[in-house]
Amino acid sequence: MTTMYTNDHEWINIEDHEAATVGITHHAQDALGDVVFVDLPAVGSTFKKGDVAGVVESVKAAADLYMPVSGDVVEVNEALRADPSLANTDPLGNGWFFKVHVADMAEFEQLLDAPAYDLLVKNS
Repeated sequence: MTTMYTNDHEWINIEDHEAATVGITHHAQDALGDVVFVDLPAVGSTFKKGDVAGVVESVKAAADLYMPVSGDVVEVNEALRADPSLANTDPLGNGWFFKVHVADMAEFEQLLDAPAYDLLVKNS
């Protein structure tokens, strides 16, 4: 299992070659506060790296969810749609947003690893 991070505070985790799981980081959910709504992409949608793939709304603000890599959405987390607070209580687990078939593994490899992401958060 390999987890990488974006400058926009999304994480992406590749466990197998089928699909990668995408969500928001602890830092993102801390900054947002209590998440009250998520707008998830439609299964089958195709995105390029950096495209807006969804929206996270909290009691404080709304934030775009950016696609960390190019690819096709193959699954969305219906449990998160039903209970958006999962993004706060378990952002790296049950609070995942969607799964994507990665079109270009080079894009994945260009993302931040855990030490680089920790440094980004520390310096922000």
